[in-house]
Amino acid sequence: MSNTQGSSSHGKLVAVVVAAAVVIILAVLSAFVWPGWAIRHDAGQQDQQNEQVAERPSTPSIDAVALPEDATELLKAMPDSVLNFARTAADASTDWSDASPLEEYTMTYSTGEAAEDVTLTVAQWSTADSSKAQYDALAGALSGEELGAGDVKVSGETKGSYVARVDAADDTKAVAVWQNDTAVFRASGAEEAVMDFYMAFPL
Repeated sequence: MSNTQGSSSHGKLVAVVVAAAVVIILAVLSAFVWPGWAIRHDAGQQDQQNEQVAERPSTPSIDAVALPEDATELLKAMPDSVLNFARTAADASTDWSDASPLEEYTMTYSTGEAAEDVTLTVAQWSTADSSKAQYDALAGALSGEELGAGDVKVSGETKGSYVARVDAADDTKAVAVWQNDTAVFRASGAEEAVMDFYMAFPL
């Protein structure tokens, strides 16, 4: 008789434990899986993730200024436009004359809004080693917060490096410098404009 009672009590205990385990599992599932009442939902964060960021237009609303008839091959290689930036000026430059480039130019690319103008300086050397020395000097002189850096690759082959930093003299502006084989480029202007411009620049 006592054995029967013991078995019955043991069976009831097991049933209670199993039932409790089922309740706990259901509670956990309800809290964290569906409907998920225990998970914190940040409406602001969700809205931010769903917010559509407007893309910069891919074509300019103003015409590019024509290059002179005697433009060199380097100058001719410069694009008429980058995204919605059109070339509005192209002049010989001597900013980097101490580094003895073969040729050097300073150009302005504009959206039509002066605040978004990007100034581009480009120069070419006879060897990649010479252009790298100039790139290293320019990149080393930048001291603002880094916005991006990496290798410049052409057809999968590394041809140089790039770096973009906040302009140390004005934190609303940025400077990007990159080397592509024997040429070196420097773009400067408003931070957002420079970042969009140099990331889309074809050379």
